[in-house]
Amino acid sequence: MFLETLERCGDQPALVSKKDGQTVTLTWRQYYEECRAAAKSFLKLGLERFHGVGILGFNSPEWFISDIGCIFAGGLATGIYTTNSPEACHYVAANCEANVLVVENQKQLEKILKVKDQLPHLKAIVQYKGELQQKTQLLYTWDEFMKLGKDVPDEALQAVIDSLRANECCTLIYTSGTTGNPKGVMLSHDNITWTSRTVSKMINPNYSEEVLVSYLPLSHVAAQMIDIWCSMSLAGTTHFAEPDALKGSLVNTLREARPTGFLGVPRVWEKMQESMKAVGAKGSPLRKRVADWAKAVGLQYSYSVMNGENVVPWGFMLYNNLVFKKVRAALGLDRCRMCCTGAAPITKETLEYFMSLNIPVKELYGMSESSGPHTVSIDEYRIGRLRRECGKGRQRKESSDCCTPDVLEFEEVTVQHKRMP
Repeated sequence: MFLETLERCGDQPALVSKKDGQTVTLTWRQYYEECRAAAKSFLKLGLERFHGVGILGFNSPEWFISDIGCIFAGGLATGIYTTNSPEACHYVAANCEANVLVVENQKQLEKILKVKDQLPHLKAIVQYKGELQQKTQLLYTWDEFMKLGKDVPDEALQAVIDSLRANECCTLIYTSGTTGNPKGVMLSHDNITWTSRTVSKMINPNYSEEVLVSYLPLSHVAAQMIDIWCSMSLAGTTHFAEPDALKGSLVNTLREARPTGFLGVPRVWEKMQESMKAVGAKGSPLRKRVADWAKAVGLQYSYSVMNGENVVPWGFMLYNNLVFKKVRAALGLDRCRMCCTGAAPITKETLEYFMSLNIPVKELYGMSESSGPHTVSIDEYRIGRLRRECGKGRQRKESSDCCTPDVLEFEEVTVQHKRMP
């Protein structure tokens, strides 16, 4: 799948990030070569077949390159939540028999140093951001790591890649399941390639320009499927948000990238709603009255579209030009063809708020075991439908969900799936 994209779009931008305030862009060709270089370095470090490479850090090109480089080298790419305690990091690293751990910075490194003596399979630790505050035999900077495999012949790496099989496991997604310790969900090469290609055809059937923003935890299947694999299938461009994205800087990245598709967990949409309401509350009485009229018309129109009637109420075109388009531009969503929410419950109030601004937010449901997406609302959608279907026979509040727990920050939880009746 990577080579197909390389052949079509090798010189087009693939990964866009910020380093010391400057924009850094990798083309698909550079991205592929970096992944091969990382794979050689993993082989040099002694990565064994079907042993893990644990990746602990915020979204970055290094995260992607470590993940794919590990797969090229025959290992099992394994994301670890950045909010995990040292003990939780140890459990995942031990369970996947990690030979190498890739960490973002000193903060994450300290977690691993506390437990490294309890990891008999560990051969190296790589830190991809910041200066090393100590030097040990096992510890490498990102630059040192990327140079390690220079003397590994291309033929040796290619032999490993050629030996991979479609039905073999290539990545592990650790999900808490319903009880006990996290389970490592094994996803094979064909799980990932089939799902990403199928999703790509659904969300972008014409394979037009695709631009995404990576900010949700890559240790979770949703972000990994969209940010890494669907982007690869579509030859899209992925912009990386800042580490404090969920604390307020996400909107800056959205405005800069202007994504064509956006997946936000409910708390992200709720924060946007809260911010816009706070701004609106400071307006003049006349401005507030106009905004209320506009949102009433917008909600009427959105429900009409949802119900397949497509009735355009009086005043909609005016409000669309005066209000709705400006709101989308302010959020960085003016090019967004599809806005989605998933991984936790979202209230009808929040969905209707964005519908009133002519921003329909489509609900989706999925599981790690299904490589991410399972049921997705695209052209046909009914707000709250997934919530009603999942909640049959249950007494519960509007904000609860039988599929996943509510979360204040997406990073703080591995989604707990309770099986539907």
